[in-house]
Amino acid sequence: MANALSTPWLVPTDGSFNLESCATCPPQGVPDEKACKKRLKKEVKQIDELQRRLYAADRQSLLLVFQAMDAAGKDSTIRAVLRGVNPAGCQVSSFKQPSKEELDHDYLWRSVKRLPERGRIGVFNRSYYEEVLVVRVHPEYLGGQRLDLPEEMEAFWQSRYRAIADHERHLAENGTVILKFWLNVSQEEQKRRFLSRLNEPEKHWKFSSGDLEERKLWTAYMEAYQQALAATSKPWAPWFAIPADNKPYMRWQVARIVRKTLEACDPQYPEVSSTDLAHFQKMRDQLNGE
Repeated sequence: MANALSTPWLVPTDGSFNLESCATCPPQGVPDEKACKKRLKKEVKQIDELQRRLYAADRQSLLLVFQAMDAAGKDSTIRAVLRGVNPAGCQVSSFKQPSKEELDHDYLWRSVKRLPERGRIGVFNRSYYEEVLVVRVHPEYLGGQRLDLPEEMEAFWQSRYRAIADHERHLAENGTVILKFWLNVSQEEQKRRFLSRLNEPEKHWKFSSGDLEERKLWTAYMEAYQQALAATSKPWAPWFAIPADNKPYMRWQVARIVRKTLEACDPQYPEVSSTDLAHFQKMRDQLNGE
């Protein structure tokens, strides 16, 4: 996967991640909006062909995990990157507040049920990482999980990081390729997008007053992301911190990483044996003889 990981947005896998070094805007000299959209379209076309081969080979699956602050563009990025992919080979799961049934299981249970089968691309719009992001910022949510919590909560969070990394390693060792994207939007750009939702009638449905309450906890969320990404970006399940203030650039970069990863997997259409080829010839002759 070396080629797929050769990007400035890769979060180090040695625990040295520093959020302060992460950009929310693309570097100078990148293509303009029109060019980014054109390049995205080219990437999507290639992803479509690679996904067809992945589906036919039926040996590996690809899991894409998206996490971000509100209004960073998760939904639109998922839609843009996977627009050209055969729906039969792709599934998107969104994780919101857990149900009573989900709370009666461990926190990984509800996502395990939605993992992609071999040959498919699975997308998690939010994920089990909510348990070390939102729940870390709001530890009161742990009450619903009815756990015996230690006095030293930092040890608790570290145990969750280890469990998540071990879970992802298990998946990787059993044929699931994992890519995790943190769409890194700035606080100022989030403000602009919230105002857009308030000012444009067709976007009113996107706005929730709860979004402003969570915005007040920005510093706490950034600390939670710092800890989670540093602890769980691993060679078998890397994180990518993608600048999210420029949506066309962000979408192109996500698509580029997905395409390069699929190329590195190199899925191939199954080979047909000589016996099957001979059988196909008989069937061909039979049809031509009708």
